[in-house]
Amino acid sequence: MADSPITKHERHLLWLLAAVQFTHTLDFMILMPLGPELIQRFGISAAGFGAMVSAYTLASAIMGLLGVLWLDRWDRKHAFLLLYVGFVAATISCGIAPSATWLLFSRTLAGACAGLMSAVVMAILADCVPAERRGRAIGTVMSSYGLSAVGGVPLGLSIAGQWGWRAPFWAISALAGVLWLLAWRILPRVDRHLATAREKGTSDGAPTLWAPGLALGWGLTFSVVFAGFLLIPYLSTFMVGNLGLRLTDLSWVYLCGGAATLFSSRWIGHLVDRHGPPRVLGTLLVATLCPFLLFTHLTPSPKAIVAAVFVLFMTLTSGRAIPTIALITSRVPPALRGRYLAVNMAASDGASGLAAWMSGLFLTTTPDGALVGFGHMGFLAVSVSLLALCILWLLGRSPVPQRAAHT
Repeated sequence: MADSPITKHERHLLWLLAAVQFTHTLDFMILMPLGPELIQRFGISAAGFGAMVSAYTLASAIMGLLGVLWLDRWDRKHAFLLLYVGFVAATISCGIAPSATWLLFSRTLAGACAGLMSAVVMAILADCVPAERRGRAIGTVMSSYGLSAVGGVPLGLSIAGQWGWRAPFWAISALAGVLWLLAWRILPRVDRHLATAREKGTSDGAPTLWAPGLALGWGLTFSVVFAGFLLIPYLSTFMVGNLGLRLTDLSWVYLCGGAATLFSSRWIGHLVDRHGPPRVLGTLLVATLCPFLLFTHLTPSPKAIVAAVFVLFMTLTSGRAIPTIALITSRVPPALRGRYLAVNMAASDGASGLAAWMSGLFLTTTPDGALVGFGHMGFLAVSVSLLALCILWLLGRSPVPQRAAHT
């Protein structure tokens, strides 16, 4: 079963969803390597920049909670198109922002649309791809993260260097506009969950949605993401201010990290299908402890060494999302899947936003741009990862909700 091939129809669907996730991921990621320039241009502090990063994710978290009220009551295609057009408009607004306040508002609007849109994408994937192939399917869609770092972030930084920091946002909105038209034309109706809800009487679904076994999944997602985002928003600033890299070196370093995650995502997805999400996730949670401590305590080093540690960090950290999503989607009935994933996206985005904000409170920047206190954040990230491991163990001992298995 785990080795059954992905059909041609599924492959086309997955690449469309991966392209959509590429625009969403790149829109979020592009702000972080632009951090040193935005801090200088707008005169904001590390905490102010952390708030700008967290606004995107916290807005997404709030929208995810609101999505519980309606997300499974619509055809998923219609919900997706509505949210994606809002994302395009918000990204255009980022490109024309005349001030830090305007940019903060635009990032908030973009996050409100993008996070819930990502939940719809994962619900479409889970509805259209059988459970035995879902790990590889998620790995394919999640490879957009690596593609963003391989091509998107370096290209975006190159565009920013040529035409200014606004240009990457205009490029992202143009690409997203094209993808919106393609989705409108070729994405099929995805409304089987509506019929399932009527047949089985789960249209309300609130008692099952908030069952302890499902709520643990949200806690798992929160802790996995929180650990990584204590560090991720400040990696570029740390590499420039503490490790001695130049701004021009960031494109090369992100290219290496992105290339590694691009290839590792599908491999990890294959492992998930073969060995099961819990075993793969547990292994990755333990494996990330080393790069968390290694990177945050790294001293000024040659560019090749920094890139190697960065590759290890990004490959293992980003890979944890694949078994996490595969695990929680396998436990949710289809009629509840959209709303459950909306809350799960809220947990993910809330974790990343709160983590970025918390790190900003504890980190300080010296006059020469170095971060102080980053090593302490590394120890905190390790502690939260161990907490995630405990939640994974509890989740394995909780019963799978009725009608969730094999859906």
